[in-house]
Parts: sequence; C-alpha cells; structure tokens
Amino acid sequence: MKVMRGYIRWIDGMNWLIGRFAMFGLFILMGILLWSSISKTFFLPSLWTLETAQFVMVAYYLLGGPYSIQLGSNVRMDLLYSELSDRKKAWMDAFTVFFLIFYLGVMIYGGLASLAYSLGNFMGGPLPFFGKLIQAFLTGGPDAAGEVIGYVERSSSSWRPIMWPIKLITCIGLFLMLLQVLSEFFKDVLRLRGETI
Repeated sequence: MKVMRGYIRWIDGMNWLIGRFAMFGLFILMGILLWSSISKTFFLPSLWTLETAQFVMVAYYLLGGPYSIQLGSNVRMDLLYSELSDRKKAWMDAFTVFFLIFYLGVMIYGGLASLAYSLGNFMGGPLPFFGKLIQAFLTGGPDAAGEVIGYVERSSSSWRPIMWPIKLITCIGLFLMLLQVLSEFFKDVLRLRGETI
C-alpha cells in the first residue's frame, strides 16, 4: 500500500502541475482567435491562426485531461452513479477502470502509429520504428536518428506546418491520462480497504 500511496502522490502532483500549466493554453487560444478576428477585419486573414488554434486546443484538452480526471470534473454519463454510496462508487470505478485502460491503450497505440507515420514510417508498426529510432539516436546521435526519419508529414493547408509535434503531444497527453486513471484506481482500492488516501 505504501507503493500505491507513493504512486498516487507522484502522479497526482505531476498531473496537477501539468494541468495547471495547460490552463494557460486557454489564454493563448483566446489571443490567437482575437488576432484572427482582428486580422480578418482590418488586414488579410492570417494563414497560421486556424491550425494553430486547433493545435493549442488539442494540447489544452489532452494535457489538461488528466488534471480533470484527478478533480473528478470529467464528463460522466450518470444513470445511477450519483445515487450510490461512496463504497459502491469505488467498486463501480474499480470495475470500469479496466475498460478505460483498454481504451486508452488502444488510443495510445493509434497515436504512436500516427506519430510514426508523421516521421516517415509507412510500413510496419510504430513500436519497431521507435525502437529503431531510439537505437539510432543512442548509437549515432541526432544525425543517425535523422537518417531513420524519412519523410516528415506536413498539413495539407496552405500554411503547411509539420504535424509530428501535435501528434507527440497527443501521445503524451493520452499516456498521462492512463497514469492518472491508474492513480484513481489505486485510490479506489485504498477506499475499499477502508484506508485514507
């Protein structure tokens, strides 16, 4: 149980910090949208504003998501959950967490596949590609890793930003959500044992 408590403290603290930092993404998003409105009204439309706003929204949502889970402010379909006792809620959460872990695992794998595609991996799975990329980096440095990366995907818009940074943020955000879900599971286990967190 000491290991669970340590994990909970570490993950909750990390996601609290990242989530609080991600909140500033909302101010960045407001600034981008304000600039977009001003530039459309008085100048020419800015090419970068739409995609940048979308990228900031993805980062804000996915990096803030674990913090939202921690606070219990995530969206939940509640048919009978609110009517249950705290102990029954803990049982229900502990049971349903396995479905969420599977879902997040599939999402992380898909995110890694999309990230690998953005870095030029058109054949094979993402895990062998990233293994090869890491091995090349460790043995030959950035130049060797650059040789593993073939084609770098760009957006199809006229601005054409590279896509791998936002796909990397997506994978990191999903992984942080998985870590937070495990933290919440450990909290449920401790509650079911009658222990304080």
